[in-house]
Amino acid sequence: MRPQAARGLTIVQLLVVLAAIGLVIGLLLPGVRTSREAARRMSCSNNLRQIGLALHNYHSEFKQLPIQMGGTSAVGRNNPGDRDHNGRRLSLFVGLLPFLEQQALYESISKGDAFVPMGPPPWTQSYVPWTTEVPALRCPSDVGSGNPAMGRVNYAACLGDAIENLDTGSAYWDESTAGWIERPAEDVDATGRGVFVPRRAIRFREILDGLSNTIMLGEIITDLGDGDVRGAASLHNAMHAVIDQPIHCEDQRDPERPKFWIDVGKDSHQRFGPPNRRRGYRWADGAALYTGFNTILPPNRELCLGGDDESIGILPSASRHQGGIHVLMADGGCIFMTDSVDCGDLSKGTVTLNGTEDRAPGAGSPYGLFGALGTRQSREVIDEQLNQ
Repeated sequence: MRPQAARGLTIVQLLVVLAAIGLVIGLLLPGVRTSREAARRMSCSNNLRQIGLALHNYHSEFKQLPIQMGGTSAVGRNNPGDRDHNGRRLSLFVGLLPFLEQQALYESISKGDAFVPMGPPPWTQSYVPWTTEVPALRCPSDVGSGNPAMGRVNYAACLGDAIENLDTGSAYWDESTAGWIERPAEDVDATGRGVFVPRRAIRFREILDGLSNTIMLGEIITDLGDGDVRGAASLHNAMHAVIDQPIHCEDQRDPERPKFWIDVGKDSHQRFGPPNRRRGYRWADGAALYTGFNTILPPNRELCLGGDDESIGILPSASRHQGGIHVLMADGGCIFMTDSVDCGDLSKGTVTLNGTEDRAPGAGSPYGLFGALGTRQSREVIDEQLNQ
């Protein structure tokens, strides 16, 4: 008997097999991407929990939280060009370093290697510690890296739901007297409504709304230089307009691409500042653009400042996750806050020192659930179940 010849696949059959393989791969790839982002998102929330633990350990050690915009100053002068002090401009993360397993970096800063104890101003590019990225302060979902940033950071201090005077906080430099002017405590509390108030130490006992009902930290993105409204702030807007109308910069967005500014290339230096002064670019800098946010607009909205990069304004939280951000509550819990969170009436102005009625000091937040979670002692009732 003659053996039968082996039959191969026809061209048509081969094409069918290849099409089936392509279809399977096409179905699997989105799942792989989704699972990778889920892993990055989990790692991001774990970083926040680690920072929360560090903050509680810091509070146990020093009976207060680290100061946002703390540090050293020189007697008789505060020239930004001086390198024998940091102008009381350091972020809370500098003092938190030993509790984030960064003891060596903190010792280098505190001993003043090559400079002065606690370092020079946090924008000093030649100072290596300020350009060193701290892994615990980066979210894996954020793809930003390298220049023109210094040390990038994806987490920021909650400054509450008000704006007025939070560019200087409890103390400001007076050029006429060449000295620091300390504001009365009641004036500072009037608009310093968050867990962190610039240049003031806050204790857990001052969080009267409850630790589990008060946001302590939240996510921010680092700018990629692409005109993203969450990374490049619109600067030099009228401060009174920003205070009175939180959505003042809304019409500056591109109507066809709302996540980007319109005419990004037009006068970009004046509109957004130098390319090395963007959101999340200096982990050691306590200025609000770099390491602060407020709970006025919902997450992932536009940045709108009333001055330059050292000023204050509308500074929403943001992330590169789909649909929202992580926030750290004062009790150490981590919550995913959606972009659709209730933010009340955004046509209302913020609470001010001399405000009346619903804008008076001590009034409840006009910005719904998100605003209420951002205040520490406005006594709002949180009647919604938070996803902890």
